[in-house]
Amino acid sequence: MTAINLTVNGRAVAADVEPRTSLADFLRDALGLTGTHLGCEHGICGACTLMIDAMPARSCITLAVACDGADITTIEGLDEDEVMQALRAAFSREHALQCGYCTPGMLASARDVVLRMPDAGAREIRVAMSGNLCRCTGYVGIVRAIQRVIESRAANGAALPPRPRTTLGPVGSDRAPTTDHSPVAHASSSTTAIASSGSAPTGPASRAVAAAPPADRFQSTLRQSFRVDHRRDDVWAFFGRLPDVTTCLPGTSLIGAPTDDHVQPRMRVRVGPIVAEFEGVADAVRDPSNHSGTIRGSARDARSGSMTRGEIRYVLLEEKDATATRVDLEVGYTLTGPLAQFGRSTIVEEIAARMTDTFARNLQARLDAVDRGPGAAQAVPPATLDAGSLVFSVLWRRIKGALRRLLHR
Repeated sequence: MTAINLTVNGRAVAADVEPRTSLADFLRDALGLTGTHLGCEHGICGACTLMIDAMPARSCITLAVACDGADITTIEGLDEDEVMQALRAAFSREHALQCGYCTPGMLASARDVVLRMPDAGAREIRVAMSGNLCRCTGYVGIVRAIQRVIESRAANGAALPPRPRTTLGPVGSDRAPTTDHSPVAHASSSTTAIASSGSAPTGPASRAVAAAPPADRFQSTLRQSFRVDHRRDDVWAFFGRLPDVTTCLPGTSLIGAPTDDHVQPRMRVRVGPIVAEFEGVADAVRDPSNHSGTIRGSARDARSGSMTRGEIRYVLLEEKDATATRVDLEVGYTLTGPLAQFGRSTIVEEIAARMTDTFARNLQARLDAVDRGPGAAQAVPPATLDAGSLVFSVLWRRIKGALRRLLHR
């Protein structure tokens, strides 16, 4: 059990919950707040939508332990809310509900639209409400009810300017702990180089450690390190050829005409039956004064519409009497669209560690091939990154670890 403290509808709540308990189950079973409805329990239908830190969120896929310190508002906590009162009246007047099962989540999302989009028309409302499904109404009455409330507030001078979102990432991500347990820390150079404050990793790639991202930049940031048995000048020269660096990544190839600091990469990713093919651009800048650099890129999968953007910062440090080089990385990324459901931080950390390990082996092999001269064989990354098999191996390793701990008790 895990102790949590949060505020629910203005009331302080302290409880012990199992780590696997969803926020929806906790509210319904432990607090009796059954106005939060459970539908698909996969974060698709929107029936369980409520407010976390004043932003709408799916409570069926939000863990209660992840809400420690959060301010939760359910449909029961909005009885006296002015906007909610107007929406309830409009929903009744415009026949925007029939069975009523989706209505609590629909109202929570509608309230956010009214407050955040005071100039929204019918089309904008439909897009904003597309995450809430209704099997009964056909949505015409729902859209009309929300539009009537927006128009009424504007006519009465009650409309507020749009409330811009100040953070990227999941609701509540701005409350992530800022303590950095990683062996990599920011240096004070003008290029935000990365320097290690701990000992070097013992393997080809250290385990990825999640760190708090800058609130206005990326959903997640990972920090990793690995070592190659080549002099820093040789590794630095290799990193100056962005096409070679890019194709060291598993599942990655190049399209278009690359240059040393600009590429158009294509990455094929398989997650079970899903095959995504991200295509985009990447650019690199380097600072030879401290052997550091930054690679920035963005890409889109045409099939799913998912998009990602990210940034890789690296610094090269001499080791083993300057005969080896440690590469310290900081990777920030944001993933949006249908494939974002596979972006859970704990799984991403493990997958990133495996990808970095593959990259390190390919980098070592290519540098070895340079030493052996033309024609030497080089490592070739797989044509498709099988994230599904990586996830399975991660889960299987965790299961075996749990069984070992259980048997040794």
